[in-house]
Amino acid sequence: MKFSYAAWRKRFQWAIGLVLLSVTVAAQAQFSETAAGKAQAPANPTVLVMGDSLSAGYGLAADEGWVSLTAARIAKERPTWRVVNSSISGETSAGGSSRIVAEVLRVKPKVVVIELGANDGLRGLPLREMRRNLARMIGASQYVGAKVLLIGMRIPPNYGAEYTEGFEQVYLDLAKLFNVELLPFLLQPIAADRGNFQDDNLHPIAAAQPKLRDHVWSALAPLLN
Repeated sequence: MKFSYAAWRKRFQWAIGLVLLSVTVAAQAQFSETAAGKAQAPANPTVLVMGDSLSAGYGLAADEGWVSLTAARIAKERPTWRVVNSSISGETSAGGSSRIVAEVLRVKPKVVVIELGANDGLRGLPLREMRRNLARMIGASQYVGAKVLLIGMRIPPNYGAEYTEGFEQVYLDLAKLFNVELLPFLLQPIAADRGNFQDDNLHPIAAAQPKLRDHVWSALAPLLN
């Protein structure tokens, strides 16, 4: 039977709505006593980054990764905005999916950057599972009114051409389905030069991070307007 994105999306949005509603009600009940009678000033608009080690800055100082460099740029060029980096080294799309509801309710972001999937590909995760996990993250982000920047990845052809091509297609399909901004390949500006990577051949060195910042900025900046 041919997969229907329209029908799947309708069922998915209905399901994610129920999940978020239940979590929101629980959160409101938990904090109602603290919030009662208090008029709080609106928080600065926030960019929430949900990624893996490429966004967590593996092997780098705290201020060297592309997310930290982006935060510094935002502080200078968009001073009303802030960046919250909730990336975790080793994170998978399943891990991000399990955390997304709590994170968007905690941070209340205006923009969510999703950079996940590399670890799924390295482990050969079935693509339908990766697609479902990333879809849940996008849906949860949109449900709270956030814009989404989906950052894609490419993987070596270890699992064959069909898996490799399907892996890239997941990001294209989701960006089209949910009408979100897509940066197809995070490492595009540096991937061709081995000298841009640490000894593990996976994680970029500090000197390569400004190129990643500028690459992401090209897609992120319009979402901050």
